[in-house]
Amino acid sequence: MKVAAIVPHWNRRDLLQTLLENLSAQIRGFDEVIVVDNGSTDGSPELAERAGARVVRLSRNAGFAAAVNRGIESCAADWVAILNNDVTLASDWLDLLLAAETEWFATGKLLRAADHSVIDGTFDEISRAACACRCGAGKPDSTLWNQARQIRFAPMTAALFRRALFDDIGLLDETFGSYLEDVDFGLRCALAGRSGLYVPTARGYHRGSSTLGEWNSDTVRHIARNQVLLAAKHFRGQPLWPILAGQLLWGLLALRHTQASSYLLGKLSGLRAARALRRERRPDLKETKRLQAIFEASERQIFELERQAGSDWYWRAYFWLLR
Repeated sequence: MKVAAIVPHWNRRDLLQTLLENLSAQIRGFDEVIVVDNGSTDGSPELAERAGARVVRLSRNAGFAAAVNRGIESCAADWVAILNNDVTLASDWLDLLLAAETEWFATGKLLRAADHSVIDGTFDEISRAACACRCGAGKPDSTLWNQARQIRFAPMTAALFRRALFDDIGLLDETFGSYLEDVDFGLRCALAGRSGLYVPTARGYHRGSSTLGEWNSDTVRHIARNQVLLAAKHFRGQPLWPILAGQLLWGLLALRHTQASSYLLGKLSGLRAARALRRERRPDLKETKRLQAIFEASERQIFELERQAGSDWYWRAYFWLLR
């Protein structure tokens, strides 16, 4: 069984060096490390090659989805781990995920690199508002997050996938560029009946938003845009009020972080890009009902986890509006 690591990368040579050193310390080592470089100008490709990685060089920053796709296309492994350049992994991370014997994909518990008592992320869910939830993010680590479970969405910050899954489901949708492309992929997996496992004993540490920043204007613009693309691609025929409520609340959250203009620019960009998606993809009634069931189940999971762990402002307001 061959396992490859795929690392999409753009500049931040310091992060890449730390990650490559970390990957070499895995108990069950990767058979190949592939760095897909999005046109870095800081010597990152040369550093990766000296460290023994295979480098796929792109001429420009084509985004996360395109970089992951080029990495997947270039390898013949049985399993691929997709890793952000700002993660580090416990030495038994890969060993534990492979031992879980998941059929399609698996992910572990990510803690904040600056404070290992705080969750950075576990698995994702999505609300009926087309807003994704990184479950546990920002909350204290506790027994709540130590329960192994079946999951619909594996965040591609650090996750392991069977290579054949991309042949069955398709590669990441490059229309998304960066952000929410993994949620779109998870929805396609859920529609096809493909699920994965959350393995909390497989731990990693994430610096988080190291390239652009969590509330950087480009980050907010990309997320706001891609929320529209998710809605256009998967939410046609779904109830309108949850979408309006959730998206407006997310706009208020952006306003609180002085990013209202980026939010609006992202929505306008998304509306333009969504026209092509609407023409290309028209879900039938059967698919619409299946998606509705997925959204409702996922939102119930968000509600229950927020109830147990303590809701943040956004989810408190969202569920209050929908009660």
